Amino acid sequence: MGRAEERRARQRGGRRAAPRNRSAETESAPTADRDTAAGPATATTTAPATGGRAAARKGAKKAGRGAKGKAGKAGKADRSLIRRIFTWKKVLGTFLGLTVAVLGAFVWLYVSTPIPAGNPDADLQSNVYKYGNGAMLARDGDVNRENVDLATVPKAVQHTFVAAENKSFYNDNGVDLKGTARGVLNTLRGRGAQGGSTITQQYVKNYYLSQEQTVTRKLKELVISLKLDREKDKDYILAGYINTSYYGRGAYGIQAAAQAYYRVDADKLSVAQGAYLAALLQAPSQYDWATASDTGKRLVQARWNYVLDNMVGQDWLKKSERDAMKFPVPQDPKAAPGKEGQIGYLVDAANAELANQLVATGVADDYESAAALVRKGGWNIELNIDKKKQKALETAVKEQLTSKLDKKKRPVDGDVQAGAVSVNPKTGAVEAMYGGTSYTQHYLNNATRTDYQPASTFKPVILAAAFDENAVTQDDRKITANTIYDGTSKRPVVGSDIGFAPENEDDQDYGPVTVQTALNKSINSVFAQMGVDVGMDKVLQVADQLGMHTKDLKAVPAQTLGTMGASPLQMAGVYATLDNHGKKVTPALIKSAENSAHPSFKHTAPIGGQVIDREAADSVTSVLTGVVDDGTAKLSVRDNPLRRGQKVAGKTGTSDNNKSAWFTGYTPDLVTSVGLFGESAKAPHPQVPLTGATNGLKSDDGRVNGGGFPAQIWAAYTFGVSTKVSKFDLETDQGAAVQTAPPSPSSSPSPSSSPSSSPKPSTSPSSSPKPSTSPSSSPKPSTSPSSSPSGGPSTEPSTDDPSTGSERPDNPIFGQ
Repeated sequence: MGRAEERRARQRGGRRAAPRNRSAETESAPTADRDTAAGPATATTTAPATGGRAAARKGAKKAGRGAKGKAGKAGKADRSLIRRIFTWKKVLGTFLGLTVAVLGAFVWLYVSTPIPAGNPDADLQSNVYKYGNGAMLARDGDVNRENVDLATVPKAVQHTFVAAENKSFYNDNGVDLKGTARGVLNTLRGRGAQGGSTITQQYVKNYYLSQEQTVTRKLKELVISLKLDREKDKDYILAGYINTSYYGRGAYGIQAAAQAYYRVDADKLSVAQGAYLAALLQAPSQYDWATASDTGKRLVQARWNYVLDNMVGQDWLKKSERDAMKFPVPQDPKAAPGKEGQIGYLVDAANAELANQLVATGVADDYESAAALVRKGGWNIELNIDKKKQKALETAVKEQLTSKLDKKKRPVDGDVQAGAVSVNPKTGAVEAMYGGTSYTQHYLNNATRTDYQPASTFKPVILAAAFDENAVTQDDRKITANTIYDGTSKRPVVGSDIGFAPENEDDQDYGPVTVQTALNKSINSVFAQMGVDVGMDKVLQVADQLGMHTKDLKAVPAQTLGTMGASPLQMAGVYATLDNHGKKVTPALIKSAENSAHPSFKHTAPIGGQVIDREAADSVTSVLTGVVDDGTAKLSVRDNPLRRGQKVAGKTGTSDNNKSAWFTGYTPDLVTSVGLFGESAKAPHPQVPLTGATNGLKSDDGRVNGGGFPAQIWAAYTFGVSTKVSKFDLETDQGAAVQTAPPSPSSSPSPSSSPSSSPKPSTSPSSSPKPSTSPSSSPKPSTSPSSSPSGGPSTEPSTDDPSTGSERPDNPIFGQ
């Protein structure tokens, strides 16, 4: 073989041997070319050596990893499994599949859901109301609605509704997808109703569907709204919306609302009036000016401004015109026929209680939705009202008060409003309610209104807090009925970060007096100090537990004068809890309510748990019997000829500037709260003094006190219907029902300091001797009236607490 052939052979062998270096496989492979000479043989022996070194390196790496490699093997396997399952292709595919399924379901729902025939009147039924014995009280269910063509409603008034509810109405497709999705999620989470619906959706809900908060209803609402927006023009939808919405006062539709609030037809509405009606739709029960609280009035005015500002923003109203507008206060409500006398008050109060119960039991998500379910009808409602007691209460008010009023001779007589509630303390049943002279004459229920001060009828709550908390005076003396306090008028309270020095009625100084005497004579300075001794936060907490609404009140000493608002219904519940030995009594007007479309509702547990200690409650009752026997109500109640030995506990009250006068009292079996309120007969009906009412049938200074008309009404009613003579079953040993003796001069506290001594309590309230002369510093009472307490109002001295200074602008404490 020549050199050229050898070179070619070596080249052929090298090319064949080179690939064998890449794997261990070459170690056992045959020689590339057995016929080649020395060159090919050398090439094949070099390849295995190289492969061996690579294998050695791999082995070294494995050896270096050691246990770590073994430990991570399972984790890598798990991650590998997750990656195989959740690949981006599979995730994307699943998402697209679900999207297609949802879209398919929506398309199916859209195609299969027709626009139903709307006929809301056919769904509305009558509600039937009965007395506790089953006798018919009223039937309520006629629909106050009159549809009008949209063209008759001024264009600017039309715009008020769009500005209030749905500014994009003229350009949107009829639905708010974001708001609807939010509503569905909140419904699924049980978070209640959610706003954000368009005018179209609200119209669909009002006219085609219902107020229930379910996912099915929301989805139907969405689909029907989309279809309706495609098939009907915007004017058709807006007309349907303003003609079917509920505006309060029993008015459905804009025509009925225009008449109910402004006594005009819809075509005569001004822009300002239209803005108020549009604002009402958010919360008609809360925003009705005639019955709204101060908060409700503030909110509806803010809503009214919001509507007008939106109109300016949409170029529907000139800014100069908007700036010149004033809030249009609505006229007084005009009651529907058939609700004369007390019927309308009872029906409205029952409807409100039922709506609250529907919210409490989860049938409805909010009060407005619940009220719509009540208005829809079909309810058979039995009240706890006792027909005989109801008649007796009405008669007592007429004989003791309204028959003596003559607004033609004395204009102030036209400002007198009376309200009363009677509650069974053992069951919580509201057995009688007086809301006013007549529902058709005075729409607002005086028995449930909460805008007047309870004044000194709040003092027993302070005492209850002191007893329940085992409170002590500033010098660490336990507060009992016999604890001595300084009754000096305008005495600054001690221990408060806020200065307060209330004036006693007529600026009388009483000097050192027991708690019993202080409550008998309603001495402001004593209870202002006691409130600070107990702690005003604790006083308000006990008040809330007893049934008053005090959670939003500031814990300041001025509250001891009863400057918060309260209703006869609330005060009857508070005193009923005291009468029931500290177990919570929630007044219940409804005994049962049945409707085939909803679960039956029964008041099975108006009596709750122990909210204050029994001994504390019974001790307050003991002290309150002394108030009747030796205090401000003795002429009207203690000496009343109708009394046949019934045991009575109670308290009078007269508020600042004589704007309200109260007597709330109880026997072991019946609690009744009577309130008189000074309300101007002229719109907008501000609070005014009662002073001068009935001319000579009052105290010498013209003031109408709680020991006068309210106590006389209470006595005439209670002693007429509660003939059973029973005694209070009291468990108390900490105080006397009446003052046993005046405190000695040596025990007189300093006017600038807290009491330093307490006389020994009597063995029991029942064993207390008759009161001796009052403390030397007490003012002498005026001559007793010549008329009998049962024959006319008392002219006893004015000893009720007027809460002086609580509303005066120059009082530095009020409003803090």
